[in-house]
Amino acid sequence: QSNCQQQLTKQPVNAHFCLTVAGRSVADIAVGASTTEEAPHRRFEYKYSFKGPHLSQSDGGIPFWIHTGNAIPSADQVRITPSLRSQRGSVWTKNKVNFEHWEAEVTFRVSGRGRMGADGLAVWFTSTQGLEGPVYGAADQWNGIGVFFDSFDNDGKKNNPAILVVGNNGNLVYDHQNDGSTQALGTCLRDFRNKPYPVRAKITYYKRTLTVLINNGFTPDKEDYEFCTKVDNMVIPSDGFFGISAATGGLADDHDVLSFLLFRLTEPGQQPPPVESEIPKEEKDKYQEEFQNFQQELDKKKEEFQKEHPDVQGEPIDDLYESVNDREIRQVFEGQNRIHLEIKQLNRQLAMILDEQRRYVSVITDEVAKKGANTESGQVGMSSRSKLTQAKATQQEVLKSLNELKSSFHESLRQIGSVQNQGNQAAMGTYETMQHFSDIKEHLHTVKRDVDHLVQRNNPADKVLKCPELPPMPSCLSTVHFAIFVVVQSVLFFCYVMYKSQQEAAAKKFF
Repeated sequence: QSNCQQQLTKQPVNAHFCLTVAGRSVADIAVGASTTEEAPHRRFEYKYSFKGPHLSQSDGGIPFWIHTGNAIPSADQVRITPSLRSQRGSVWTKNKVNFEHWEAEVTFRVSGRGRMGADGLAVWFTSTQGLEGPVYGAADQWNGIGVFFDSFDNDGKKNNPAILVVGNNGNLVYDHQNDGSTQALGTCLRDFRNKPYPVRAKITYYKRTLTVLINNGFTPDKEDYEFCTKVDNMVIPSDGFFGISAATGGLADDHDVLSFLLFRLTEPGQQPPPVESEIPKEEKDKYQEEFQNFQQELDKKKEEFQKEHPDVQGEPIDDLYESVNDREIRQVFEGQNRIHLEIKQLNRQLAMILDEQRRYVSVITDEVAKKGANTESGQVGMSSRSKLTQAKATQQEVLKSLNELKSSFHESLRQIGSVQNQGNQAAMGTYETMQHFSDIKEHLHTVKRDVDHLVQRNNPADKVLKCPELPPMPSCLSTVHFAIFVVVQSVLFFCYVMYKSQQEAAAKKFF
């Protein structure tokens, strides 16, 4: 009572919780909670956990869990409430948990079409199963702790969505109108609706300290947790049930829980009891008998399969599938082979360019030699010789550059072949090797562009002499030519008329 009086004057929130649980036999607030530097040991408890795939059984139930209300289990998740109005649902462990320290990891999605959702989702640890009730689908006046993911702003203070930690000894009625703000032992503002990845909550109770960490679901990193709230000096029931509940009101969201994983925490230096000691002998004998029957049935099926498929006997099943490492190595080798083929193609193109240059040099040499022999003027001969000498020098320079490029390509091909042989022997590829090949490819493209530009600039085919153009025809006839043309046309027309008349006269005389 003295501790409660002190908290009334210093910490009104924790004092309110202290007053509500003052009638219990064990003190709920322990002063001077000790902290440890070494992390506790964690052991997974499958009987108090669930996750997909194959989450639900053929009868629609969840192993070691019960579901009530509008909860719908499926193979990959449990839909606590669908996005319909006035829905309630929950899932609870069948057996009680009596761990002194524990850690729960919950993965869930809260999604809806509206800008706001309702009402929210809750994670429970209570002395009894709160199967149905008004507090996020579970019973009110619980004895234990509840972590609430409240998505609707009842008090209109624009402080939702929020995460609250509320404790109760069985006598406290939850304050819906104020969103539990007057009863919360710890709270933080986090928007957990409509996130691209599932939201994760890690709730740890260790040495009378409750800690809540949140992964907001913005990244696929499962370990990207951030601090939400922490409640020190808290005592909760020594044994109880874990549960998850959700509810909708006038607004509605889909509340889906993908997994609930529970771990038992043990202080360093204290080993947890072995699992075999926790299972009764009768249950252990039953499980052993079921395992032996299953093993015998599996052996029979193997024998039948080997009789029906004698061609696959003795083949390891693992060899039929490609592992992740094998796939990565295959992709690296395929990339190296593509680079090798592209370099070969560039080498062939360079060889063609060299042949064309040689042919152009020979043609120009022959033409200039013929023109030099037929030229009478010495000046013309000297200019032709100078042009020929300049063209030869340019072509020799081009050929020299192309030969150097060809030798560098051969050297690159040799290096790539050696790297591929090393990769085949070591069966591994590195990022630096791929980056080196990418740099080679870029340099080859640059060299190709430079060669094309050099060939176009020094191509002798562009310097072929053109024939002289004909003089333009006169645009009109002179007067003399026009008069002659008229006279000739008149004479021809007169002769044609005389000829026709003679022909007609001869024809009349005949008849």
